[in-house]
This record gives sequence, structure tokens and C-alpha cells, in this order.
Amino acid sequence: MPLTFATAFEPAYGKAVPVAEGVLRLTANNPGPFTFHGTNSYIVGRDTLAIIDPGPEDDSHFNALVGAIAGRTVSHIFVTHTHRDHSPLTPRLKELTGATVLAEGTHRAARPLRIGEINPLDDSADIDFAPDVALADDELTRGDGWALRAIHTPGHTANHAAFALEGTGIVFSGDHVMAWSTSIVAPPDGSMRDYMNSLDRLLERDDTVYLPGHGAALEEPAPFLAGLREHRLGREAAILGRIKTGDRTIPDIVRAVYKDTDPRLHGAAGLSVLAHVEDLVGRGLVAAEGGIAIDGVYRIA
Repeated sequence: MPLTFATAFEPAYGKAVPVAEGVLRLTANNPGPFTFHGTNSYIVGRDTLAIIDPGPEDDSHFNALVGAIAGRTVSHIFVTHTHRDHSPLTPRLKELTGATVLAEGTHRAARPLRIGEINPLDDSADIDFAPDVALADDELTRGDGWALRAIHTPGHTANHAAFALEGTGIVFSGDHVMAWSTSIVAPPDGSMRDYMNSLDRLLERDDTVYLPGHGAALEEPAPFLAGLREHRLGREAAILGRIKTGDRTIPDIVRAVYKDTDPRLHGAAGLSVLAHVEDLVGRGLVAAEGGIAIDGVYRIA
């Protein structure tokens, strides 16, 4: 099915917006081409709370969170992944509340760096983040009147996890699935094969609403997930087609495949093409001359 994005969203900076029973959303005032209107933090519970994704290091967002907590106990802080728009406020919030910090793990690349390779995404990573508890896949954490189940969803980052609010059909989907845009999958931090596998895993579930890291809620996510999968397969086919017709480098492929995309985003698009190419090389469909790299030369295997 065609992929249709929902771009209507009121961030209501500084205000706690009810988005489900016992769930509040606060959006940080950090808009941008990769954050949409800003990063969403969520408060779960009524008397004793969980915070999901405290957000960027920003005083106004921290103060808004403190105001929304309103003196209540915060027992847990969950982090979907360690990009600097999601996790850096965690230490300040932990110091204030004494909450236990839970996540899949620390920041890491999806694969080792190749010889001579420089990670272009280093500045976006919160490499100082360390959870108190590294959550296993499918691990359930119970709080006061709520329970959150970890769903490992690598792809956007190696340590990405979504959190299902048990008994409600709600999933906090982080940056893996967002209604306003596709997720960036950029090596070496991200992996297209992991991303596709994570989509397939979510498609096996019967959740009813996603609350993402950016933008509005996604109702009835299954058709959207199928559309995301179809979109990525379409990108893969387009990349293969360009290589078959003689485009040998990633910049050439980007200019053709992303011709309608803002040129300011072509750098990110190049990393997305690299993620697809890595996957295609791994499956034996494409060959890399001189190694896989953003400036590599590729041909059909």
C-alpha cells in the first residue's frame, strides 16, 4: 500500500498533553529536519511514574518535566535509544528523582568500523549514557499501576528498543516508527537488515497505537508498518536499478533516487543508500570494488 505520512502536529512546548489514559506527552523545543517539531518525552502512571525518553539537554524541557511530575515519585526512566535528542537529560532527572534507568544498553555501532572509516554520526551519539539496568528482549518491568515490556528494535541504532504498555495496545516506538517520516538508518550506527527484521517483528504484533519519539500518535499501525516495509523494498529496488543502469557511486544514486528530496538532506540520504548497499552486498546481490564505503564503487554481483 502507498505510504502516507501525517504531518499535522501541535507540539504545545512546555505543556503536558494527555495522549492516553495515564500517559502524558511533553515535546522538547528542538525542532529540525531530523526531529520534526521536537523530541517527545512521555510520563506514564498516576501516583508513581515512569518517564520515557527524558530528551535533550535543555533547561526549559527539564523544567517542564519537573512541573508535570508535580512532586510525584518517579520510579523508572526508560530510554529508547542514545541519540542526543533522546537521552542526555537522563542524569539530571535521575539525580532529582532517584529513579532507576533502563534501556537496551549503551551506545554502540551496529558493526565495527572498517579500516580508515570515520563515523560521521559520532556527534549525534550520547556515548556517556549508561543504564542501571540493561533490558533483555521481552523483559517486563512492573511499576505502580503500569507495566512496560521491552521490544528490541535495532536498526535506527543498534541499541534501539520500543516499550509496550501492557494491557493497553500502546507501544512507545521511539524513532523506529514515526507517523511523520521514515526513520533514518545510517551505518555504522544503524543497520538496514536489522531495521527490516525489526519491522517484521512489529508486524507480528497486534498493537493498536504507537506513541513515537517525534510527531503525533500513529493509530492502527499495522498498515503503516506494511507501508514502511514496502517503501524500503522500493528504495532497494530503485538502488539496484540505478546500479544496473550504470550508476556506480552512492552520490550518483542519491541524485537519481532522491531527486525530489531537499538537497540539504542528500548527505543523510547517502547514508541511507549505504545502509541498503551494505545489505545488498551481504546478500550477494551487489559487489563492492575496493570495499564498502560511502565513496565506494559498486556493481551488480
